[in-house]
This record gives sequence, structure tokens and C-alpha cells, in this order.
Amino acid sequence: MTDSEFDLDLEELSSAEDFLGYFKIEYEQKIVHVNRLHILQRFHDYLNTVREMPEDDQSRREIYTQMLQKAYQDFKLSDAQTEKVFKVFQMANPSEVSIPMHKINIEKNPSASQV
Repeated sequence: MTDSEFDLDLEELSSAEDFLGYFKIEYEQKIVHVNRLHILQRFHDYLNTVREMPEDDQSRREIYTQMLQKAYQDFKLSDAQTEKVFKVFQMANPSEVSIPMHKINIEKNPSASQV
């Protein structure tokens, strides 16, 4: 199977701004600047929910545009910590650990005391 013009265009895109511009989605630079990786990951996640991707370029382009618009809107209305796109944001709050001082074994360096 040969790549379509749409596939070749997609291969040239690398930044969130590239994708948003290609799909003609208006955006605020300050939102994209802070959330670019989150937007692209959410876009990827949304594309993975499409059960059957059409083969024709125009239909695929419409789906891609809708999914990217939706991903951008998520971060226009929210933030990365709330949206929890990446695993680091999905982790539970760190637990607190206490170690009594008498359990800490401190070895003295013998050469350090001979100064």
C-alpha cells in the first residue's frame, strides 16, 4: 500500500502548532505553549478510540480535525493536572514514610576524622 497525500502530509508535522495549523484549528499560543505535549497525546488517544478509520483521505481528515479540536478544547477549558493525560499525573499522592533516628546506621569514615 502506498502512502496517500494525507499520510505524507502527516509525516511532515511535528509540533502541536504544525498539527493545529494543518487542520486549520484556531488556537491561543499561550494554551498550546503550556500544553503542547498533552494536546498531542490526547489527540493520539482520541484517534485510538475510532473503531474504523475510513480509507479515503477526506473522511480521515474530518475525523482527525474533530479529534484534534476536541483535544485542544480539553486544555482550553482545563489544565494538564486536571486532565491527567500522562501517567505521572495519574499516580496516587506520595505516601509519607517515617524512619526513627535509632534505625539509621551512620558509619563514620575513619580517614575523615584524621584531618
